Amino acid sequence: MASIWLIPFFPLASAVLLLLSTGRMPRQFAALLGAGSVGLAAVCVALLARAFLADQEVREVTLWTWMTVGNFTPRIAFYIDGLTVVMMSVITGVGFLIHLYSIEFMWEDESICRYFAYMNLFVAAMLLLVMADNLLLLYLGWEGVGLCSYLLVGFWYRDPNNGKAARKAFVVTRIGDTAMALGLMLLFTELGTLDIQPLLAAANSQWQTGDTLPILATALLLGGAVGKSAQLPLHTWLPDAMAGPTPVSALIHAATMVTAGVYLIARTFGLFLLAPPTQEAVAWIGLLTLLLAAFAALAQHDIKRILAYSTISQIGYMFLALGVSAFASGIFHLVTHAFFKALLFLAAGTVIHCLHHEHNIFRMGGLRTRLPVVFWSFLIGSAALAALPFTSGFYSKDAILLSAWEVPGIGPWLWAGGLLGALLTGIYSFRLVFIVFFGEAHHEPERQPGWKMALPLVLLCALALAGGLLVLPLAGVFPHTGHHQPNHLVEYISIGTPLLGLLIAYLLFLGRQVSIDTLVESPGGSALRDFWLGGWRIDPLYDALWVRPYTALAHWWRKEPLDGVYNGVVTVVQWAHHKLIATQTGELRWYATTMVFGLVLLVAIMLRNAA
Repeated sequence: MASIWLIPFFPLASAVLLLLSTGRMPRQFAALLGAGSVGLAAVCVALLARAFLADQEVREVTLWTWMTVGNFTPRIAFYIDGLTVVMMSVITGVGFLIHLYSIEFMWEDESICRYFAYMNLFVAAMLLLVMADNLLLLYLGWEGVGLCSYLLVGFWYRDPNNGKAARKAFVVTRIGDTAMALGLMLLFTELGTLDIQPLLAAANSQWQTGDTLPILATALLLGGAVGKSAQLPLHTWLPDAMAGPTPVSALIHAATMVTAGVYLIARTFGLFLLAPPTQEAVAWIGLLTLLLAAFAALAQHDIKRILAYSTISQIGYMFLALGVSAFASGIFHLVTHAFFKALLFLAAGTVIHCLHHEHNIFRMGGLRTRLPVVFWSFLIGSAALAALPFTSGFYSKDAILLSAWEVPGIGPWLWAGGLLGALLTGIYSFRLVFIVFFGEAHHEPERQPGWKMALPLVLLCALALAGGLLVLPLAGVFPHTGHHQPNHLVEYISIGTPLLGLLIAYLLFLGRQVSIDTLVESPGGSALRDFWLGGWRIDPLYDALWVRPYTALAHWWRKEPLDGVYNGVVTVVQWAHHKLIATQTGELRWYATTMVFGLVLLVAIMLRNAA
């Protein structure tokens, strides 16, 4: 198991080589190095997973001691258990398919070397995050994916809007990262370690459930998770992150960055169990986020922004699961979501690629027969996203809803909110399918996807359909929670709600037996549509509260008002200097008069003091 270090090393080494080439590497070799290194990492993970499944033995590998500061000696070390194996499999497996797809998607781009360098650095940082055995090393990977998101979202930096989106992603996530850093400092101060397993053991021995310290520590960790996983109130960066190339969106939204917050809470679940108020906050944040994003997705017309809000909503389901202690169900949904969301983003990228970079769904249409592979990919991905029966999303989302129902007191409310989200998901998912692939064609595809695009789509279709049958090795990671058999009516409602969403979407957007045009075009309906289209106007609210005041202060501070005090002193000295120079006339009478005047003044002062 000493070769575990090769898993993050392959993508990291390829990223370094690609960066050192400064873009002069032949694109064929850059593509082979970029995708091949992630493929090698995926093979290593598959071998590791096979060994782990054979004996279920936790593996700890220490490479070296990172630093020694007093009693603080963090290590470059990896902790491999069932959760780590699951996360590494998703990152490298789905990541490799995205890299393979990227070869064709980015083939004509002049910066393909830089693209694969950033992508591989992203994968390496995410692997470091999930493999770390201590929170400091985890935080290094955490900041690494933040840096790479900035580089990839602003990849086409010649467009100023892309630079703005990249800065927004970087700054907003830094807010959560700051909270997380404070949480790590608090944990080390109180528990004396950042090694994850000893830290959890120390917390359980020193703290009682409901104490102030675990509540404060978990609240700070939650701040970091909310930022990275784009949950309320730090979700606003994710829709704008669509500025990057579409495979980047697939990697960020499916296999890496936005799942980091979910992983953090799941990895430190022992702390959250000691802080019931924080854990309940996780559930409510997830519920509110999934509903807000689902309503926003209903009004979007950019194909990638619809999927972006869908990601925010689905991560909300994962937070809901973590908040009701259904940790295994939350991770299960993370895995199935990686399958169908990567599928949807790559299919959307194919549509955009074949329609000469068109993003508006109302300028598409009729692509069912023109792009059949993409159509079936979208249909299967949307079915899994909507959690239609027998798709992967059905099994994971249904488990979350049933777990929410069982929570005493607030369970029915959480369950009802999750059901409403499932209904909305069914509507906006198939709204997208019906508008893009049915009806009148507005554009003819300029090209057809090649095998490098089609093969990842086909494999992800299979995973989106059958992924719900996977049995994840999480039994020894999370505590077993006994589930009661829910009322059959609850199960039937949970199963039927997505089907109802599909029916509503059909009646509104395909069969058109029901028309809401009059309602939508009414003053109230138009205002509500624009409100949702603008993401509930949260960005303008933040602009008014934070961005514009800060910008105004920055502009005022550019004049350095503090320097004005020192510049004033300089001005006075210079003025006095010039006045003194004026007295140096070279005339003897003026000097004699001045001396006499000074002597008289000095004698007068002495006589006054003597009196």
